[in-house]
This record gives sequence, structure tokens and C-alpha cells, in this order.
Amino acid sequence: MRVRRVVTGHKPDGKATVIIDEDSQDVASFRAGATVWNIWSTESLPADNDDDCDGAKRIRGTALKNGSVFRVIEYAPGVAPRNHRTESIDYAVVLSGAIDMQLDGGEAVQLKAGDVLVQRCTIHNWVNRGTVPCVIAFVLFDAKPVTIRGTQAHAVG
Repeated sequence: MRVRRVVTGHKPDGKATVIIDEDSQDVASFRAGATVWNIWSTESLPADNDDDCDGAKRIRGTALKNGSVFRVIEYAPGVAPRNHRTESIDYAVVLSGAIDMQLDGGEAVQLKAGDVLVQRCTIHNWVNRGTVPCVIAFVLFDAKPVTIRGTQAHAVG
């Protein structure tokens, strides 16, 4: 799959310009069958648009403490399981295909192209039982750990 990344900025005279226009080069995998294109990140909220760093280059894990992460993930049929929780609020948009989101409490919901999800610090897994890849765009914002029965539940997996 090809993910084109276009990033804007400013010329010395203050006029807007495109500073990056490329097929994304920052590709990773957290598990077999999942390909991750890291698009951008910020190290603070609100974001610092004076930061000249390429935001894709600083992403080293799932979420970014005190910041945000934007990525696109392709889940192949039969993708390896990865139950995990992040200390973030995640917005997900299914771009193509279909996938089951399984929660640690046993619930599962199928999401398909055009569906959106707000993931709020829950332990979850992505399962592609179909015959074609599922592509999802994710934006993750740092969040406080969720409190369950008086105890903070931190990131796992």
C-alpha cells in the first residue's frame, strides 16, 4: 500500500508552502500482519507549529506522552493478536475493509469502511477475519490514565 504524506509550513516571507510531499518513509510494525505508516506527531498540546522537526521521525511507540500521534495502519487478514491499552484518547476512521475490535470484557464490534471509533483507554485487540486488508487512520492524543475501582489503569501491551 502507498500512503502519500503532504505537510505544509511557511516560507521566510510568511507565505504558506508545502514542505513535505512524499510516499511515507516512516513505516513500522508492532505485530505480524500490521503495517504502520507514521504520518506526524507533536510533543506538546497545544501543538507547537514553530517546531521544524519532521513529526513522523519522533514516533517510537503507540502513543506520545504530552503529545499526539497520527498514523495509518493496514491490518492483513489473520493479523497477529495484540491486546493493549494506551494512555490516550484515540480517534479511528476505517478507510477500507472491515475489522473486529475485541474488548477484554468479551465484547466485539465489527467496523467497516466509513465507521469511526473513539477508543478511551480500554484494553482492545484488532482482528481481521476477512479476506482483504483493513486500513484505519488513527489520531491519538495523550490522556490521563483511566481510573477503575479507585486504581489508575496504565498502558499495557
